[in-house]
Amino acid sequence: MPPAKKRPRTYDATRTRAALLAQFAHVREAVRTLGPEPLALPTRLGDWTVRELVVHLTMALSRVTDALELPEPAGPKPDVGLLEWPFSTAGRAGRIDRATRELAAARPDLDALCAEAADRFGELVAAVPEDRLLATGVGSMRLGDFLVTRTVELVTHTDDLNAAAGLDIPYDRQALAACTRLLADALADRAPGGSVEVRIPPFAVVQCIGGPKHTRGTPPNVVETGPLVWARLATGRTRWAQALEAAEVSASGERADLAGLLPLMG
Repeated sequence: MPPAKKRPRTYDATRTRAALLAQFAHVREAVRTLGPEPLALPTRLGDWTVRELVVHLTMALSRVTDALELPEPAGPKPDVGLLEWPFSTAGRAGRIDRATRELAAARPDLDALCAEAADRFGELVAAVPEDRLLATGVGSMRLGDFLVTRTVELVTHTDDLNAAAGLDIPYDRQALAACTRLLADALADRAPGGSVEVRIPPFAVVQCIGGPKHTRGTPPNVVETGPLVWARLATGRTRWAQALEAAEVSASGERADLAGLLPLMG
């Protein structure tokens, strides 16, 4: 019998909304300092420049508000649950790239674009119940769940922006926690079991991979890393072997090898 999957953890939609606005505010403040030369720098996201990356960051919020302005999808249940979302995004890179470039061409004033995205999000999301269904690029989702996915977008792309432009944009603690927990829980959902313990202090501990289950004392198979390294591993920005070689991950035990399970998102 395969290991039973755990019920998804719950998130407070009000706190998630506040965390998204706080993280986006950090980004806006940093972007205001960037002139034409840093905005033209390359990023680790294909051939996007820093400017296109900033435009895409605004889309993390605008995708929510755009969906709220559309009719609610029919049907009592969402098409995609929170733990399904990381695995449902593959194959959308081309559409995302086109939408980002079109928006970048149409909106040259980045500060105005950022302000509009934050203002619309702040106004619309607060008035809508978290169970409201939204039409998203991967199918209908609950608003509360879709908000949690936005923490992954904002945190990982803030990390991309810091790397590309040499910035030190801070991370809102609640946004970083939600991003970490969602991606950790997605791993446990992909490979249910209790033979390996994955620790991402201070935000998440999950058990995964079938085999002998640990019950007490020090687990025989342990993986430990930090939240940002975990986000990079889960989204394919860093490879497992690369993180091990750089001592960004510690892995002890013969089963403590996540190379075949990562990245979670395509």
